[in-house]
Amino acid sequence: MLNKKTNLTGRQKAAVFLIAVGSEVSSEIFKHLREDEIEQITFEIARLDKITPEDKEKVLVEFNELMMAQEFISNGGIDFARGLLEKALGNQKAIDIINRLTSSLQVRPFDFIRRTDPQHLLNFIQNEHPQTIALILSYLDPQKASNILSNLPHTIQAEVAKRIATMDRVSPDVLREVERVLERKLSTLASEDYTSAGGIDSVVEILNLVDRGTGKTIIEALEEEDPELAEEIKKRMFVFEDIVLLDDRAIQKVMREVDNSDLAKALKSVDTEVQEKIFKNMSKRAANLLREDMDFMGPIRIKDVEDAQQKIVNIIRKLEDAGEIVVARAGEDELVM
Repeated sequence: MLNKKTNLTGRQKAAVFLIAVGSEVSSEIFKHLREDEIEQITFEIARLDKITPEDKEKVLVEFNELMMAQEFISNGGIDFARGLLEKALGNQKAIDIINRLTSSLQVRPFDFIRRTDPQHLLNFIQNEHPQTIALILSYLDPQKASNILSNLPHTIQAEVAKRIATMDRVSPDVLREVERVLERKLSTLASEDYTSAGGIDSVVEILNLVDRGTGKTIIEALEEEDPELAEEIKKRMFVFEDIVLLDDRAIQKVMREVDNSDLAKALKSVDTEVQEKIFKNMSKRAANLLREDMDFMGPIRIKDVEDAQQKIVNIIRKLEDAGEIVVARAGEDELVM
């Protein structure tokens, strides 16, 4: 049981807040948290017995104050927020809130860019140096980064991908300088430690999300410029043809998730080995029906084929992430399931 004299930890405050707002709102909040964060907060909720009205009010008031401060900061920066809070709550209260907020929030580099519309961001950075673009993309979420990479001029796509892959650590001074040039107000760096950015895993995650045509173009360009790097990236990527690396049980599990029309389109342009891998994991009747669908379909656009293949690759990745199948990528030892 908590009481008004208790100094609550951050996790305990989160637990009290989620209990106070109810299960429906809490479940929506959980969707935006990492799995480890959910586990930690759930553990705190389980440990709580009773919550006093004073505890609940204290946590809700603090949450409201921090949200108000965060909104002020987003609209006009720390100084703007401090001024408004002083008018609303007094000088000392404003200082306390700002100190709590700045000490608990680690503002990532290029935070202002992550809130920018992707199209505006593309227009904003496409004429920057490839190294600058690579640095920015490495700090964005992979989905947003892949959209931007796909729409960059073809002449620099491979160069940007290469620079992401070969990037290791970036000095805070460099980050500050880039941010200073890209935005009038610097994003606050919470730490002077070197921060990880880029690397092969980063570019693979991005390339796995771009459309197949763009990914192929970038890989081919990298093969000419840096064959070893291109080979290492390919080893870590999964493309539709790699479906032959799945064992039969995994194939069958994937097939249960795949739409038949997508499967027919996806198999139109692949070699016999890939087709036979699929056919042998279907009943004879289902395989014959699939062959008929492919024949009756006639010529289709390569874009439609690639889109269908990408849908199936996404299903494979989803099942792999869920631990339902194991994917042995090219160059890895086979795994026994």
